[in-house]
Amino acid sequence: RAEMGVRNYLIEGVSGTGKTSVCHELRRRGHHAINGDRELAYQGDPKTGKPVDALAHESAAASVTWGHEHHIWDVGKVKSLISDQRNAISFFCGGSRNFSRFIDLFDGVFVLDVDLDTLNRRLAERSEDEFGGRPSERGLIVRLHATKEDIPTGGVFIDAAAPLERVVDEIISKCREA
Repeated sequence: RAEMGVRNYLIEGVSGTGKTSVCHELRRRGHHAINGDRELAYQGDPKTGKPVDALAHESAAASVTWGHEHHIWDVGKVKSLISDQRNAISFFCGGSRNFSRFIDLFDGVFVLDVDLDTLNRRLAERSEDEFGGRPSERGLIVRLHATKEDIPTGGVFIDAAAPLERVVDEIISKCREA
């Protein structure tokens, strides 16, 4: 891959750690950044990639968990964007439950992390139509924050409680070191 001269980085983290904000700031600075949650995500089977319909669930909590577990990225689109030679660096910002199907294609992975108080404050500021804006969604996010169960292992942790400019500076700095 080194001969391509193009590097691709995944920016992951639980909801509320700042993936969308980092994406916007990278774009503002002129970097190629893909908002995975808006440009690559759909509800699908994490193993097969086949789209699935959200079925009726007995409770809001079951529905939230099901929706989270089936929030995946289009692997074909990820591979296509990674093979695109037009940008020196591309940043893929967002979470997906099928990252194991494409994580090996990235030159590095950054995991945004915040303390629980910062996470709760950020989630409380969200509107109800944004994931994490409802109490049933917050419970799941707080559990995932505690367990780190669906975050890629081996990623470089970034303290995303710092000011946004500093978070992005640190990511860019670590890309140059690589």
